[in-house]
Amino acid sequence: MKTFILLLFTLILSANHYVAVSNKSIKRISVEKLKALYLKKSFYVHDLKIVPVNLAPKSSARTSFEVNILKMNFSRLKTYWMKQHYLGHRPPISLKSQKSVISFVKKVDGAIGYIEQKNIDDDLAILYEWED
Repeated sequence: MKTFILLLFTLILSANHYVAVSNKSIKRISVEKLKALYLKKSFYVHDLKIVPVNLAPKSSARTSFEVNILKMNFSRLKTYWMKQHYLGHRPPISLKSQKSVISFVKKVDGAIGYIEQKNIDDDLAILYEWED
């Protein structure tokens, strides 16, 4: 029993918590809406044009976002955007760090991004939360 409790405690502590964020111009949204915004199937929330931003392709937060929110792995997503390119759609811009995502989201109306929950501050609104 002690081993089970220790294992459970270890799993809880090792889970990564992530949040999709905005600059308080948007409140909580559904996972379906978040996915539609990132796949550019939807462009507005409450008449506000949304500017989604990604992290670098190899970041753990982006991998978690692609798997848990978009339900796509990197290669499937790459294929999706290759097809969308011919329809005139471009993927969200990518920024190098969570710090740059936070800065961009704070400065650009309608910008949304995702970061580790531990990096959130009072100037950001949480749109959606998930964990690995």
